[in-house]
Amino acid sequence: MPQKITNTTQLSCNQGTTPSNLSVTSQNFSTAEGKYIATEQDKQANVHIKPFGQCKLKPTIGGYSLCLPVPMDWQKTTEKDTINNYKILTEYSFCMCNTGGKIEVTDKGHGEKHEIL
Repeated sequence: MPQKITNTTQLSCNQGTTPSNLSVTSQNFSTAEGKYIATEQDKQANVHIKPFGQCKLKPTIGGYSLCLPVPMDWQKTTEKDTINNYKILTEYSFCMCNTGGKIEVTDKGHGEKHEIL
């Protein structure tokens, strides 16, 4: 069963050079190990998803430009479980970046096990 992800989930972009942590602001009452559980609304650049170092798709004379995420909608969310009518993100959730990368979960941010639908 896929596991929920939380406020301290580590994300990576396959076109970025460093990971980033997810910040959850879509809700403030449902937690796992005291950390807010992420929903499909946690997708805003520089609020929920911070830069991923340098972007391999944006070469410059001196290297690469900053990897500023431009996330689209989250995919592979829960089918039935919701918080505030928003689908919950799982360790298998991902979103495409409008620049061309794929943002994925590399660490779910907690050790609890949850059965979700």
